[in-house]
Formats: sequence, structure tokens, C-alpha cells
Amino acid sequence: MAADTEHQFWYNMRTGEVEQGFQSASIDRVGPFATHVEATHALEKLRANSAKWSEDDARDNQ
Repeated sequence: MAADTEHQFWYNMRTGEVEQGFQSASIDRVGPFATHVEATHALEKLRANSAKWSEDDARDNQ
């Protein structure tokens, strides 16, 4: 089953705006997110994921 990209939200890293559906180039956007609110918090989620991955890598390299 294909994702319903028309009803998903994306965070545009270049403009800082939330978009619904494919409105900008893929290089500029992150997502998809199920809601506008989730997309609004995209940078927080990316930072949290990055921190977790760094912790995991440090633990794996001990």
C-alpha cells in the first residue's frame, strides 16, 4: 500500500515552514509526519535522534 503523501506533512529545512504534500524539492524537506504539529517539531526530533545515535555509537565502541 502506497503512502498517502498528499495528506502527510513535511518540514522545509530551507524556509522553516511546514508543508502538506510534496511542495518543495526533496533536498529541502524532512518527513513525512502524520500531523502539522509533529512537522513543526521536526528539528527537535532530529536533534533527539542524533543524540540517541551518538550515545548508541559511543556505547558500541567501548
